[in-house]
Amino acid sequence: MPQPSARRLNVAVVAPSMDILGGQAVQAERLLRAWRDDPDVRAWLVPINPVPPRPLRPALRVKYVRTIVTQLTYWPVLLHELRRADVVHVFSASYFSFLLAPLPAVLIARLLGKPVVMNYRSGEAPDHLRRSAIARATLRHVDRNAVPSRFLHDVFATFGIASEIIPNIVDVERFRFRSREPLRPRIVSTRNFEPLYNVPCTLRAFKIVQERYPDAQLVLVGGGSQESSLRRMVDELSLAHVTFAGRVPPHEIWRYYSEADIYLQTPNIDNMPSSVLEAFASGCAVVSTDAGGVPAILGDGVHGLLAPCDDHDAAGRAALRLLDDAALARSLTQAAFESCARYQWSSVRSQWVRLYRALVQPAIVPDPRPA
Repeated sequence: MPQPSARRLNVAVVAPSMDILGGQAVQAERLLRAWRDDPDVRAWLVPINPVPPRPLRPALRVKYVRTIVTQLTYWPVLLHELRRADVVHVFSASYFSFLLAPLPAVLIARLLGKPVVMNYRSGEAPDHLRRSAIARATLRHVDRNAVPSRFLHDVFATFGIASEIIPNIVDVERFRFRSREPLRPRIVSTRNFEPLYNVPCTLRAFKIVQERYPDAQLVLVGGGSQESSLRRMVDELSLAHVTFAGRVPPHEIWRYYSEADIYLQTPNIDNMPSSVLEAFASGCAVVSTDAGGVPAILGDGVHGLLAPCDDHDAAGRAALRLLDDAALARSLTQAAFESCARYQWSSVRSQWVRLYRALVQPAIVPDPRPA
């Protein structure tokens, strides 16, 4: 265990709990788990989706009323929890959720005189920041912005917003590397069934693979608003061996990577997807569209293969190329696994500690020089 470098810091992590299963909740849970028993940081979750008092819980089933009840619960929780923090670490998405979750946390932290690290994570940043003067002003006035990818760092810079890159974490103990030789047409996708992830493109790409390999398998892990239409699409495309696995808890999802040989995703919008890092760590060969920040972690022909957004033909042909060229697949998966070193907690931890301490340690004032 690392030796403490100074007084242990109290860090309130404002983020979704695992009741909202998604990338932010998963990364927050991994961060909090990593901080357990750490000599430098005592961190705890301040959920953006707190459970309201029992009499109000039935209202959570009613759209819009749910938002009001959550906000009435969230603001008092912030006031109570942020008082004891040295640093407030706020996870942030975009659009309306920015107004409902990060913004209140920033306002309460400011009221209490607490420094704020805004940990913005949305691949929709280009459009969100262009549209929202409130988001731009908020990000310019927090103490620090930390983003997980070069993509977001560059987007922030175009709006004159300073940021530093601290990457997502991948657990190489849970997602264990396994060499696949020969590569089999067993494909997995772990993106939720929402429009920005363009799972229909994944199904069309899989059809190209299955035309060559009739026994090819596709497992779709996740859920979302498009599930019914995706199920219909499987029938319309006459696809076989497609499994809808549903939503899987983060501590169980490693099994799906372990059982697959190829990881395929076709998002139109993305940032630094943890799913790609998990596939790297597990030894899956990866095919992805070149959305958002994906090329910053997946070099085309280096760590995997990239296809243009919404181009199922290119994605399907890339998967076939991996199945046809064992040497290429071996080279890509080995390079991808080696790249995981920078995303392990042993590398990421020191970056967070330095950032937190920079916010709480007073600036060094030079001794006055005699006239």
